[in-house]
Amino acid sequence: MSTAPTTGEGTATRPSRGPLTDLLTGGGRGRRILWLVLGLLFVFSFTRAVSGEEALTSSSTLRAALLLAVPIGLAALGGLYSERAGVVNIGLEGMLILGTWGAGWAGWHWGWGGAIVGGLLLGAVGGLLHAIATVTFGVDHVISGVAINILAAGLARFLSELVYVEGTGGGPTQSPSLRGDPPAISLPVLSSGPDLLGDLENTGWFLLSDLAGVLRGLTGGLGLVTLFALLLIPISYLILWRTAFGLRLRSCGENPAAADSLGVPVYRMKYIAVIISGALAGLGGVFLVFVAGIYREGQTGGRGFIGLAALIFGNWRPGGLAAGAGLFGFADALQLRSRTAVVALLLLVALLLVGVAVHQAARRRWIPAGFAGVVAAAALVGFVTIEELPDGIVFFTPHLTTLLVLSLASQRLRMPRADGLVYRRGEH
Repeated sequence: MSTAPTTGEGTATRPSRGPLTDLLTGGGRGRRILWLVLGLLFVFSFTRAVSGEEALTSSSTLRAALLLAVPIGLAALGGLYSERAGVVNIGLEGMLILGTWGAGWAGWHWGWGGAIVGGLLLGAVGGLLHAIATVTFGVDHVISGVAINILAAGLARFLSELVYVEGTGGGPTQSPSLRGDPPAISLPVLSSGPDLLGDLENTGWFLLSDLAGVLRGLTGGLGLVTLFALLLIPISYLILWRTAFGLRLRSCGENPAAADSLGVPVYRMKYIAVIISGALAGLGGVFLVFVAGIYREGQTGGRGFIGLAALIFGNWRPGGLAAGAGLFGFADALQLRSRTAVVALLLLVALLLVGVAVHQAARRRWIPAGFAGVVAAAALVGFVTIEELPDGIVFFTPHLTTLLVLSLASQRLRMPRADGLVYRRGEH
């Protein structure tokens, strides 16, 4: 007779078999994620049907959202590696800048392949500088990050004036055009050729056309860096939470003294994490260069700082930061696609906040529940009474949406315990 372990109620428990298996078999966290995705799709479809704004779930909006979210997500993913090892990386913006310049210069000489290598290398150099300052010399992490942001902007301008002389096609503020376009991938039959998803999207059917629009936006015309960025989310989860390397890296951000006593090379792990962080931010810069076809001064537009906010919103986890980057990218894409669709976004926010309020009330967290309910009511009133928002508010919509979600999510955030602390062997 078998003796299966039981819970306090006498029911047998099954160990988790991994997130992918749980999702496919309907168990544990995977089932909750599946229901959450389906619930969000229903809310989006309902909002689209009520408001009549097809841009909410159109493939063109989703494709634009992906273009806007990828550099933010890569910067946030870089910050994840660094901060999980205990090093705060305010310098993500500077590493993005270095990545754009490296991609522009190398792409001018050797095409899109060279651009990828150049952006990764210069971003990694920025990470190395941050690691030398914080890990070896014990400089305050925030001061080092701010210094790298300033240094990167000045260095990019200096190098541009030095390299892009008259006759090269570039100048002090931009590089010459890349040699050749990077490849793009579309799934046959679904998003190219017969385009079955496009036909289903055009029907306007509830849920089905919305699902087709989302899938078509995520599977049509994917660039090489975009595809790699999407794959990096689950890969990073597996590396950080399912490997011995990831365990050692995370232990450096939680309790470096204890990790050191167990034989973990803390200094080396921190160096590796921060260099990876810079390389990933540099890859975000490569993406920006691929979209524009050249390097331009000011091309990053503060995306490194937004990536840091997405990392915090995501509670220092890959899936959460992807959701944060996607949220900002979607709100930004929507305001670019349609000013009236931004008003429909108020109804979407109201419905989502009602769900947040109910969830918080069920857990007896009355203050967050009340705050979410009040904001939901205000958003609903705005949807009913406002026909079109002023240009200034429309432009600032992505930032307002991100700040709102961050304020509601702040109750559950927990950063790594040793994040931002200067570690010295023997002093802790």
